[in-house]
Amino acid sequence: MRLRCVAGAVAVLAASAGVGALAPSAGAAATVGISVDAGTSWGTVPSSGVGLNTGVGDDRMGDAKVTSLMKAAGVRQLRYPGGSGADDFHWKTHTMGNGGWIVPNTDFDSFMATAKKVDAQPILTANYGSGTPQEAADWVKYANVDKGYGVKYWEIGNEVYGNGHYGNGKGWETDTHADKSPKEYGKNLVAYSKAMKAVDPKVKIGAVLTTPGFWPDAEKAPGDSADWNNTVLSIAGSSIDFVIVHWYPGGKTTADLMNTPSRIAGVTSSLRSLIAKYAGSRAASVEIAVTETDTVFSPVLTSQAAALFAPDTYMTWFEQGATHVDWWNLHNGSGDAPTSVNGETDYQDGGILSAGTCAGGKCEPARDTPFPTYWGIRSLTALAQPGDTMVKSSSGNSSVTVHAVRSSNGGLNVMLTNKSPQDAAQVSLSYAGFTPAAGAVTIVSYATGGTALTTADRGTAAAQTLPPYSITTLQLKPASGTADADKPTPAPTPTAPAPVVSASGTTGTRAQGEIGAPVGRPTPSSPSGDLASTGVSNTVTYSALGGLLVAAGGVLVLRGRRRRALHGK
Repeated sequence: MRLRCVAGAVAVLAASAGVGALAPSAGAAATVGISVDAGTSWGTVPSSGVGLNTGVGDDRMGDAKVTSLMKAAGVRQLRYPGGSGADDFHWKTHTMGNGGWIVPNTDFDSFMATAKKVDAQPILTANYGSGTPQEAADWVKYANVDKGYGVKYWEIGNEVYGNGHYGNGKGWETDTHADKSPKEYGKNLVAYSKAMKAVDPKVKIGAVLTTPGFWPDAEKAPGDSADWNNTVLSIAGSSIDFVIVHWYPGGKTTADLMNTPSRIAGVTSSLRSLIAKYAGSRAASVEIAVTETDTVFSPVLTSQAAALFAPDTYMTWFEQGATHVDWWNLHNGSGDAPTSVNGETDYQDGGILSAGTCAGGKCEPARDTPFPTYWGIRSLTALAQPGDTMVKSSSGNSSVTVHAVRSSNGGLNVMLTNKSPQDAAQVSLSYAGFTPAAGAVTIVSYATGGTALTTADRGTAAAQTLPPYSITTLQLKPASGTADADKPTPAPTPTAPAPVVSASGTTGTRAQGEIGAPVGRPTPSSPSGDLASTGVSNTVTYSALGGLLVAAGGVLVLRGRRRRALHGK
């Protein structure tokens, strides 16, 4: 489990998150036109697409209440052993090489028991930072040969590019290799793949890439002939089955944050170009996995804007072809005092369930209380099930987003998100390739302050009023006699935005801390880059919380520890 510590940056972001920065202009808004082309398919909802991060610092991941909440939210994938800690975690002994904190009931077999309860597919991160290909191959043997777990997806390392090769030697990711270059990672990636597939040829091996447009994308350190992604894929393109990016788009205001899914098409275009360049005839089968995402580097982590961001982000990635999206995190905790964003309390906690921690004299809700982000993710269950067909849709105004899915029973579900924190939105809907039944429609919604998804019959298929800051999903039945009239056809190849290219010296990754690992992450001193969009100067040094969460009498508390300079020492 990782504590995200954005000390200094949090204060700046919170200051820019006031109501004045978020409020829409006064006056009645015009009706927003929504178009749904139910006859044009964007592909099917991936079977294990809705994922979630878990970690060896979370002793409650297997509790009955927690697993029930995850299953009810439609979680289909669980990532283990957790972020940067994976690059120092030794699965066989269930220890961290740096002596980091690991709690009981989080060993691999316990995790697999949790995944079984949730009915979720595991994705495991093999230790690249301080491990070996043989250690990873032994894990494959134990998991799939000895235990018969059938673990399919294996990442080779976490954010390996954060090992100090860029940023003047200052990194956050454990990497004990003498050579920390992308060339060395590519060479070792081939060795890991070969060793692991020798044990089980069915496993899929993932390569850690930098996210296009986010530091250190396009960077070249002294001695490099190319950037990280081109170097790694030129060496290992034929040895991998999926590529991995992390998506932390941030934003100076909540409005900025909620507009970031519009950038996903450009990111996937860049990734697909790279895959096509180096994977040859296998390119179409190489998957894209987003194994970490949340709203860090924006003003919110737990309040309503983050809840609205979540399903929009999942669905946009799926529509662009990603096969997995894993939210950070199940439980996380926070060392930062709660903030007020648009009249709501935001606990600055990256988890979807409360860890029950206290900071700044204020405490979170009771342990395992779902935050709004949980309900945002759970809203996806009203829209789609694995295997349903995503169809083309569009909105006439960016203040309302739309995603649409043809369900297996012949119906059409349409998710509408009103991104205005104060004003209701009037929407008119038109359909091609589907004729909805007349009369009131069933809607499933989640609005500010809600503690559950609510179901009601309201409005029509053609007109709806969306409450402020809400997620509303219309569940439409076909008009009598039309259920099989239209079958979605594949969409034409879209004209994708130009691949995202970052300027030299940019930065865009987020500060992170790990339970039992360093909580500070130094950033490069570059004055430009993706963090600029958050309103935080890149000269800010992320540090300050010298503590970690530990279990004490069944309660997560902060325990101070001596800071280790430059990620560790």
